[in-house]
Amino acid sequence: MARRGGAGPMSARDWIETADRLSPWGEASVVVAGLGTSGFAAADGLMALGAGRILVLDDADSPANRDKAALLTHLGVEVRLGPGSTAVLPEGADLVIASPGWRPTWPLLVQAAERGLPIWCEVELAWRMMQPDRIVPWLGVTGTNGKTTTTTMLASMLNAAGLKTSAVGNVGRPIIEALLDEVDYDVLAVELSSFQLHWSESLRLHSAAVLNLQPDHLEWYAHNPDPFAAYAADKAKIYHGVTHACVYNVADPATETMVADADVTEGARAIGFRLEVPAPSMLGVVDDLLVDRAFIEQRRDSAMPLAELADVVPFAPHNVENALAAAALARSFGVPPQAIAQGLRDLEIGDHRIQTVAEAGGVRYVDDSKATNPHAAASSMRAFESIVWIAGGQAKGTTFDDLVTSYGHKLKGAVLLGVDRGVIADALARHAPDVPVIVLDSPDTGTMAEAVRIAAGLAEPGDTVLMAPGCASLDMWPGYGARGRDFTDAARTLTENE
Repeated sequence: MARRGGAGPMSARDWIETADRLSPWGEASVVVAGLGTSGFAAADGLMALGAGRILVLDDADSPANRDKAALLTHLGVEVRLGPGSTAVLPEGADLVIASPGWRPTWPLLVQAAERGLPIWCEVELAWRMMQPDRIVPWLGVTGTNGKTTTTTMLASMLNAAGLKTSAVGNVGRPIIEALLDEVDYDVLAVELSSFQLHWSESLRLHSAAVLNLQPDHLEWYAHNPDPFAAYAADKAKIYHGVTHACVYNVADPATETMVADADVTEGARAIGFRLEVPAPSMLGVVDDLLVDRAFIEQRRDSAMPLAELADVVPFAPHNVENALAAAALARSFGVPPQAIAQGLRDLEIGDHRIQTVAEAGGVRYVDDSKATNPHAAASSMRAFESIVWIAGGQAKGTTFDDLVTSYGHKLKGAVLLGVDRGVIADALARHAPDVPVIVLDSPDTGTMAEAVRIAAGLAEPGDTVLMAPGCASLDMWPGYGARGRDFTDAARTLTENE
């Protein structure tokens, strides 16, 4: 098969680097590494493109993977499951689609790099599936914390404006799944993780935001001489080629530096957001209003009200920042002011995000299990004055010194659990030695009930028992949701008996 406009037959190696929807995919042999949510979507997308051979590999021979494998096999996709399935890259592969969680040091990916094969993730494949003639604009969100909330806010604002949209990407729904919908979307609200950005090279978003930058996932980047710099570089890729607005956090200078260093499309604007009166080309807060001084003609001497602070639920400083970032992206796409407020009011934030789950005796119990790194836990602490902290889990190579230095004065006590509980205990001993600390050594999930009971004993009227672990959960729970449910159940059981 000849490439459109070409002079004769070409191999996949000749065109795969610049591939788009109209490329001769029937010539291509593609390996999909991992049969998770993104891997299944990638296989689906490759089938839609008519790829000549699709081989899906996964070491996990789980019931869920077997079900997906049966469906794909029925549709003509080759699937190999079980230990060792990903150890060797098959001969003849032209392209590898990697699960975003796979580190570059994974043997199969190392082999692909050694052979000079392109390695993409589902996000990159989705972008190319739209080119050159089915393009849907993307409004992208990344950052260490707040990505999912901001993306959900953005989608709600776009919906309130009457636009056909979907929240996709790292938020949980693969982008390819949306592209294969029988819906002509006007725009997509896209959450992008550092892993997804690492394996994506050709993205050119309409507008993009980096919410914040703090150490996280450093174990994924441990093969780099400077893991944090590598993590930051991947985050910064979201700005590359942006056509309209690069949205940054004024309170986090690293995000503004990313914008300054980005190679954007001529005419793209830098738009800041902050929790104060905004300067021109920024969104911010005036009295009890979220306001826009960026997307109005008279921005030098006036501001456009967008929403009330009361429209931001749950109310916390970091959530107001999320709302401002979402509003900036929406406004860059022409969303009118009234739709910003309506989108915030229509929004239903998921569980385990700074959620009050019980209250008794003047003590509030708050589940922020989604706070899976120190910066996210610190954002929670900004919202409360007197805290008994439940924390711990998998620290992912991060430290807690900055958090304790900044917020140790708010702590009435700390109850620590999980595999890296010692990391937090050491930080507390160094920077807040007067805070009572109880360390629980049991790896059983029932430890959460004991942690809540102990925390309640340390709390007094006016205090908040805050479960903001600052760590991932997979050492003890199947995910942060299960951890949050155990905290909620324990808190409600305890308070109902009072």
